[in-house]
Amino acid sequence: MTVPLWGWFAATGLILALLGVDIVVNRGNREPTLRRALVASAAWIAVSLSFGVLLGLVRGSATAEQFFAGYVAEKSLSIDNLFVFVLLFRTLAVPAALQHRVLYYGVVGALALRALFIAAGAALLDSFNWVLYVFGVILIVAGARMVRGQSEVDPSRNLIVRGVRRIVPVTPDFVGERFFTRSDRRLFATPLFVALVAIETTDIVFATDSIPAIFGITRDVFVVFTSNAFAILGLRALYFVLADAMDRFRYLKYGLAALLLFIGAKLLLSGVIHISIVTNFVVIVALIGAALAASLGGSRSQRQAPPDPGLES
Repeated sequence: MTVPLWGWFAATGLILALLGVDIVVNRGNREPTLRRALVASAAWIAVSLSFGVLLGLVRGSATAEQFFAGYVAEKSLSIDNLFVFVLLFRTLAVPAALQHRVLYYGVVGALALRALFIAAGAALLDSFNWVLYVFGVILIVAGARMVRGQSEVDPSRNLIVRGVRRIVPVTPDFVGERFFTRSDRRLFATPLFVALVAIETTDIVFATDSIPAIFGITRDVFVVFTSNAFAILGLRALYFVLADAMDRFRYLKYGLAALLLFIGAKLLLSGVIHISIVTNFVVIVALIGAALAASLGGSRSQRQAPPDPGLES
């Protein structure tokens, strides 16, 4: 079922309106609190679920199932991105009060870049069916790398970040919320701009996994774009919920790796085995749910474990 042009305009307008609401609600140089981040995360999830229900009413339950499966998969994969963002901010010493500004523009940039990647992926799939198998191999390799702990990104080795420092002089200190500043008629980038470049290029790296993953769930480009967009929109709020909880989700990467391996295997075997959207959704939720439960259960047992008597002597 082809989406009319007005449907694309309506969805894009809604996404831009939500971005506008986000910047108005979070304006000012205030350090986000956990309470505000939780409320914002719940609001973003509610908006996303409402859009999925609306999509089901307009285009049928099968489309809604594809949207929710894609949304859960992309939201889960984005959590791994957020943990890398935590490491980037720590490495670049970005104050907590300024992180929300970098994340906002990072979300805007990610939406634009994902739209380009999705358009390119859809064009390739329309022209060459064998691209599905390429996507499958990419996901298998990504899942294997994640299990081995090779998915982290080091900003000091980021070629684009190093290029920025060589092309544009960078001030030694942050200059409020500015990305650029002038001194003696010379233009300087601030460390905040370097952090933004690091976030954007990191997202490009992760997009090479997430875009093939969503195409492994559905070939409907409208669903691919909207599920990606709504998963990304709530990233800033979710970041401040999870920023201090990295150590509690130590098994999450195994769940994400299993998710990538599952979708990759599904693509490679697409000519032999057909897996329904409902089965897709159940498997995705089960894998991520099991990983989160194992992580939280492990963290709780560690906190409740009695001290070693030998250490008290």
